[in-house]
Amino acid sequence: MLWFYRVMFVPALLVAAPYYLWRMRKRGGYRDGFAQRFGAVDALPAKRAGVKRIWLQAVSVGEMLAIGPVIDGLMKRGDVEIYLTTTTSTGHKLAVERYAAKVMAIGYFPTDWCFFSARAWKRIAPDLAILTEGERWPEFIAQARKRSVPLIALNGRLSDRSFSRMRAWLWAVRPLMSGITRVLACSEHDAARFRELGFSADSVSSTGNIKLDVTIPVLTEAERAKLRGELGLSFAGAGASGVGAVPVLLGSSTWPGEEVALVGALKALREAGIAARLLIVPRHAERRGDVETALKETGFSFHFRSRGAAAGEVDIAVGDTTGELRKFTQLADVVFVGKSLPPHGEGQTPVEAAALGRAILFGPGMSNFRPISRELIESGAARVVHDAEELAVVSTLLFREAGVRAAMATAAQGWHRANQGAVARSLAALDEELRKLG
Repeated sequence: MLWFYRVMFVPALLVAAPYYLWRMRKRGGYRDGFAQRFGAVDALPAKRAGVKRIWLQAVSVGEMLAIGPVIDGLMKRGDVEIYLTTTTSTGHKLAVERYAAKVMAIGYFPTDWCFFSARAWKRIAPDLAILTEGERWPEFIAQARKRSVPLIALNGRLSDRSFSRMRAWLWAVRPLMSGITRVLACSEHDAARFRELGFSADSVSSTGNIKLDVTIPVLTEAERAKLRGELGLSFAGAGASGVGAVPVLLGSSTWPGEEVALVGALKALREAGIAARLLIVPRHAERRGDVETALKETGFSFHFRSRGAAAGEVDIAVGDTTGELRKFTQLADVVFVGKSLPPHGEGQTPVEAAALGRAILFGPGMSNFRPISRELIESGAARVVHDAEELAVVSTLLFREAGVRAAMATAAQGWHRANQGAVARSLAALDEELRKLG
């Protein structure tokens, strides 16, 4: 099947290229290192005796944040070096900011075609390769198998859509995935799915979700007040997110249509006499034009974070910047997790909101985080809202009932504490693989 993938990849790439080039231009930041996407890896230091080289791929911002403790744990060994790659410009920017002093080099993941991938593999020459979360690139996997390089799926997960498709095409998928030597699944639910797809029982283990182990720096009261002022959020009234702060509803990593639903919730809150504010953080900052068009029709005042500090108070703040969601979450009393209201069905991560002890809402579509969302609901930390109307109703209830909101927040933190330890388990598994290399 690999030959078929290679043959079909070129016409598929040509058809998709205009869209992806437009998208890359819209996001910006892709010009630097563009040749790396074709396997033109910058010159790397010569390999050192006794030091194992690891190629670690983390697709974007969320994965890049999550792997921090893993990188720290690996580097403490003293006998490894890491070549870190990412797919997006935002992920690359974050990698440079956080890990430039820790890893040997940072680059872009090559386009998954035989010549580009082989070119990158030859230049990087890793002893161990790691793909994070949902990444399973057939050519990358084939290159690892060809070179007899162990390939680890770290924090591995399978969404409902991916699992359904792979199971339907199992005869084609199994040969393409056979180069993955070990799967460190983020839950037992995902581990069972990998086994059902044909991965041997001894090659799959449930190590837990490493995103649950990420330490989030907590803002001081002064820092929260400063951030609220910069966003244009008010300071009169009372709220859980800060002394004398107006309560805030946060739309975390929203997708098209969800901003309108959140505005509807804000209208309901105001009609109920609750002087709340809305903070929207779109999943893709380049959507700011579409978001602004929608907000102009609401009658509410608004301000975009990317335009500097707000001149005054506004009804709606838009956090259209990269890497600040964890800060914004600390201003919120209630967090709605995006990509979860129909027609969206995959969901974004609710982990940061839980770790920070916020009451959580999300739509019915949380397939990418099914075990986590189920556990949050069962623990009393989260509630499902099936549509925009229910989002407005439940938001109003939570802002009226401080006790209910506080109980959800406490449950969220309790769930988070009970589910930590994935990084240690993952590092132990990686240590086993590195010891096998001699």
